[in-house]
Amino acid sequence: MFKSLRDEVDGMMARDPAARSRLEVVLCYPGFQVLVAYRLANWLWRSGLRLPARFISHLGRMLTGIEIHPGAKIGRNLFIDHGMGVVIGETSEMGDNVTLYHGVTLGGVSPSEDSDSQREQKRHPTLGNGVIVGSGAQVLGPVRVGENARIGANAVVAKDVGAGQTMVGIPAKPVQVHGASASEEKFVAYGTPTGELPDPVARAIDGLLQEVHGLRARVNELESQAEAQQQRVSGVEDQDEQASEQPDRITGKC
Repeated sequence: MFKSLRDEVDGMMARDPAARSRLEVVLCYPGFQVLVAYRLANWLWRSGLRLPARFISHLGRMLTGIEIHPGAKIGRNLFIDHGMGVVIGETSEMGDNVTLYHGVTLGGVSPSEDSDSQREQKRHPTLGNGVIVGSGAQVLGPVRVGENARIGANAVVAKDVGAGQTMVGIPAKPVQVHGASASEEKFVAYGTPTGELPDPVARAIDGLLQEVHGLRARVNELESQAEAQQQRVSGVEDQDEQASEQPDRITGKC
């Protein structure tokens, strides 16, 4: 257990440049402190001591502002940065080296009616290895987030996410990050790349604007052609009128 906690401290220091020493992480990082409470509560939960497990997790919540249900399954080296407002539901599962930021919810969407039948069902998300979930993001329901996926800040995920994808928006949609590959394992703070990140909604609006501009140009072209055609028709009519008046003038002279 102590080796696991030491590895988690090292993982936190590797992902947070503000951490200056292991002692600072142990004393000042709520993400580490709540993991200590969770490991004990989870052991009690798996041993069948459900009420003491819930009580210890409740103490961890009061001390850190992070709520982790003791029934959740969490892998090695979880890093909860800042941590305030994080909620991890009972049937949540996480792989190794997962990073969560403040305000993240791994919640369920099942209705509260007939709770007895839902108690043993999978209701919360599963996060693969290396997943990063940005601040304020909501991952809801029994969805699976693939390895090394990135969930941007304030995104709402209600469908499965493929490995290596970056999701942004409400509801969350995948975006292609320029210069990044799906297999890239580079750590991205808050799950949101700081480079050029296309907004899928803005991209759709840009497409509509381009379509409108194209249609407007086509309408202007057709109006110009119709005006030119009208001018040609008017010119022909004027010539016909002049031609019809010419014999009358000749007849009058005679």
